[in-house]
Amino acid sequence: MIELIFALAVGILTASGVWLLLRPRTFQVIIGLSLLSYAVNLFIFGMGRLRIGSPPVLQNPEVVDPALYTDPLPQALVLTAIVISFAMTALFLVVLLASRGLTGTDHVDGREDAQ
Repeated sequence: MIELIFALAVGILTASGVWLLLRPRTFQVIIGLSLLSYAVNLFIFGMGRLRIGSPPVLQNPEVVDPALYTDPLPQALVLTAIVISFAMTALFLVVLLASRGLTGTDHVDGREDAQ
């Protein structure tokens, strides 16, 4: 059951991120990129096996059964990805503010829709 909920969460985050990436406003594009990075982080985290209550490191080095332990590598990769996505979002927001100041609009192509 947890795998189904996890897959739905990743799917909803991915679909929402792609939908927001296709929007004409720059802030919506930034939020879409953030949602996509969250979906990728969850996906990578899920590749380390979804085990509840398992220790992340070996407790007894003589008897090693990998099925009893979680993989710490995806956790480290996700932690690194969170830091990188935070820096990327901060950079995008600075570029958004500079673009808004120069063009006077927050549309991706720099032009308002003709209505």
